[in-house]
Amino acid sequence: MKSLELKVPPVAQVIVTAAAMYGVSKVAPALKFSLSGSTALAIGLGVIGLGSGIMGVAQFKKAQTTPNPQALEKVSSLVTEGIYRYSRNPMYVGLVLVLLGWALYLSHLLAFVLLPVFMLYMTRFQIEPEERMMEQKFGKAYQSYLSRVRRWI
Repeated sequence: MKSLELKVPPVAQVIVTAAAMYGVSKVAPALKFSLSGSTALAIGLGVIGLGSGIMGVAQFKKAQTTPNPQALEKVSSLVTEGIYRYSRNPMYVGLVLVLLGWALYLSHLLAFVLLPVFMLYMTRFQIEPEERMMEQKFGKAYQSYLSRVRRWI
């Protein structure tokens, strides 16, 4: 399965997952539910998710390193400040929050089932390969960071 590592850009994976969420909501309408205020909550989660992603990108730009997960060879510094003090992957946390908001907006049980699938895929095929590269590139400094900050939140 190494052939899938770092192959699908995270934004493409979000689009695929969001489309699958929409698809399952149409295929099995009996699993739809109603929750008062779900649209407002969905929008709020989406905004928080976008904010988390933007803060992550801003910290990378501030450190003058690439935020592009498809260009790991261009990573020039270990970013541990700002939002990276709380999560090693705030951009991916942001994507999960956007998908959570979408699932809530769809108000469909199967849409929520796809969230852990997305997280497992991202962990295995995006985050773990990134972590291996970061450990090779930054050694003990990265190991220390791993011991202080969680992968997701």
